[in-house]
Amino acid sequence: MSEGADFDDLKRRMDGAIASFKSDIAALRTGRASANVLDPVSVEAYGSKMPLNQVANISVPEARMINVSVWDKGMVGAVEKAIRESNLGLNPVTDGSNLRIPLPELNEERRKELVKVAHNYAENGRVAIRHVRRDGMDALKKAEKDSLISKDESHTQSERVQKLTDEMISQIDSLLSDKETEIMQV
Repeated sequence: MSEGADFDDLKRRMDGAIASFKSDIAALRTGRASANVLDPVSVEAYGSKMPLNQVANISVPEARMINVSVWDKGMVGAVEKAIRESNLGLNPVTDGSNLRIPLPELNEERRKELVKVAHNYAENGRVAIRHVRRDGMDALKKAEKDSLISKDESHTQSERVQKLTDEMISQIDSLLSDKETEIMQV
């Protein structure tokens, strides 16, 4: 059996990058308020970064409003800061240990901002996939150097790794295109 790249592992890791990208763009709101909008927000809490939903309850009482009830009153400032700095264009209003987040109407400028955020998420996904490709190529070079596989086998497997990478990046581009259309049409 020939050594080299572990294609199952590479595919699993690339699929993970796509799943992460899907969850990021799902959080970009296009119309009605959703608690998922705050999924990418991490709060500096108790000495580490924590997802917002681990320090507060998130609810959607109205179509254009998100309510965040912070469990620890001392965390309200950190939660507010994390939401403001999340590049989601949200400005929470603090009311005791609750934050009310009115969602602005999606005007043309705001739609363009959301598209830019989606492009940023897509680039992060592409970079993650390229890192996986690099790991696969490094494994092939090492296997060839250690005489575990021939130069021809290394070349063949390199082409397979590149083909897998191209497929995954095109999948991200397709998802991005769909999301961009969805944002601009609402």
